[in-house]
Amino acid sequence: MKQFFWGVTLVLWGAAIVTACSNRPKGASAEGGVAYSNPLPVAFGDPFILSASDGKYYMYGTGGVERGFGAYSSDNLGDWHFEGRVYAGDQPGSWTVKNYWAPEVYEMEGRYYMFFSADWKENPTDELENFRIGVAVADRPTGPFIEISDGPLFDPGYPIIDANILQHEGRTYLYYSRCCYKNPVESEVAEWARAQNLFQEIEESWVYGVEIANDFRSVIGEPVLLLQPPSTMDDPQTEWESRSVTSGEVNRRWTEGSFAFVEGGKIYMMYSANFFGGENYAVGYAVGDNPLGPFVKAENNPILEKDIDSGGEVTGTGHNMLFRSKDDGKIYTVYHGRTQKTGDERVVFIDEMTIDEKGILTVKK
Repeated sequence: MKQFFWGVTLVLWGAAIVTACSNRPKGASAEGGVAYSNPLPVAFGDPFILSASDGKYYMYGTGGVERGFGAYSSDNLGDWHFEGRVYAGDQPGSWTVKNYWAPEVYEMEGRYYMFFSADWKENPTDELENFRIGVAVADRPTGPFIEISDGPLFDPGYPIIDANILQHEGRTYLYYSRCCYKNPVESEVAEWARAQNLFQEIEESWVYGVEIANDFRSVIGEPVLLLQPPSTMDDPQTEWESRSVTSGEVNRRWTEGSFAFVEGGKIYMMYSANFFGGENYAVGYAVGDNPLGPFVKAENNPILEKDIDSGGEVTGTGHNMLFRSKDDGKIYTVYHGRTQKTGDERVVFIDEMTIDEKGILTVKK
């Protein structure tokens, strides 16, 4: 039986037993199940796991191949096999030129659809960041994925990344992040940064949502702003969402890497904040009643962040998504991070997550 859950078509059968790992690299096992350790032996950024109808898990992410995307497959979440390049940006007629980021793959009616971002070759004003979102399709989760159009899904007039979709009540919604590029925003945080002689302006990225056609070929209506960094210093979210600025690292505040899902009649939207290349990258979430908001940020944010302040060695934790294991239905999150051993290379982690009776989402440590 197929059902749309968290924007992914899942088949509710198969066998896999996993045990959650903490953010720290350590072994984990379950009686009769598999054993694995964090980080996984996969050097991806922005990881996404598809629980496919063939009984396997497939992981996609940023990096690992030239001009496109690679994939790994697993029967048990512990052992991963590299499937090679599954999407090539140098295919004839491609609208893309470089910087292939954040692929997400959805199984629908026997086909596999990949949403991704890349630099658009149409760039008459020579913008340094010219990202748009595209869609490619394949008959197998290992590709080859072929673009369904000779252009991006749409052009909002500014660079966008991190596509994520949610199918809800027969309609399809696309979520994406407007890049920080050329988006300076006035706020009390920006005023504070100038007073501290750190930065003259602060650029921000924001999460938008828009309805799209169910064939993924066009947008319906206008994009709606859903999430952005807090504007006041007394907002309870300001401290963790502004660490890249307050530490003097960079003059940008990110709200990106969104992932939406439905639970208990509510729409949950996870998102990442801070510099994706720094140690302060972290994850929070917001909750709403409708796919296009409004969304209210959770009081227990951030739910995923570096653990070096508590004796661990993991930093840069972010750009996550959720999936359920095939047999026991437990919730897991996959995300990238860094360790002292891996240095600047992003590697993949999996942790168990829970949502309690009050709707509070937490990562199990």
